[in-house]
Amino acid sequence: MPLHPDRALSGRDTPLPISGTHLVNGHAMLPPWPEGMEEIVLGLGCFWGAERLFWQLPGVHVTAVGYAGGVTPNPTYEETCSGRTGHAEVVRVVFDPREVDLETLLRVFWEAHDPTQGHRQGNDIGSQYRSIILTTTPGQREVGEHSREAYSEALSRSGRGHVTTEVEPLEAFYYAEEYHQQYLAKNPGGYCGLKGTGVSCPIG
Repeated sequence: MPLHPDRALSGRDTPLPISGTHLVNGHAMLPPWPEGMEEIVLGLGCFWGAERLFWQLPGVHVTAVGYAGGVTPNPTYEETCSGRTGHAEVVRVVFDPREVDLETLLRVFWEAHDPTQGHRQGNDIGSQYRSIILTTTPGQREVGEHSREAYSEALSRSGRGHVTTEVEPLEAFYYAEEYHQQYLAKNPGGYCGLKGTGVSCPIG
């Protein structure tokens, strides 16, 4: 059930400060993006490992971690983990559609986590770990919904449960604190909770 605005934390008017430069590739993490780029925002559990997954893909221009899908403006990590912001931990993926198509990005998304777990991923429990696709164009939403149907059928054939992934238009993306950005590049031995189902996604 979505968080009622009356129960949400108030947050703040100003964004959390970040360097704005991607530690791994040196690209700007703040818009405007180079001409021709598209963006999509994806939540698949703890955002540390999820961000690394996407910054390694050819055709991805830049990534950033943050909070989206909820109510509270410019939340902190602690506020998001309280369950009173409505946000999920997410990765902003800015990509060049001439080099990598959306279907490929979504296939990586689906295969890297278990989208049947509701408000958790493995031992990470809470609404901030839910599976979510936040789109920036009507076309993306259509492709996202189609991919959800396709992967749901594949999981069902493998005896897996019901897919709980949300597919919604992106309303706002709030950057996470600087120490979370490219966390696994700063901490190579750090925690990565990604764990897929082993079921292939029949798209891309």
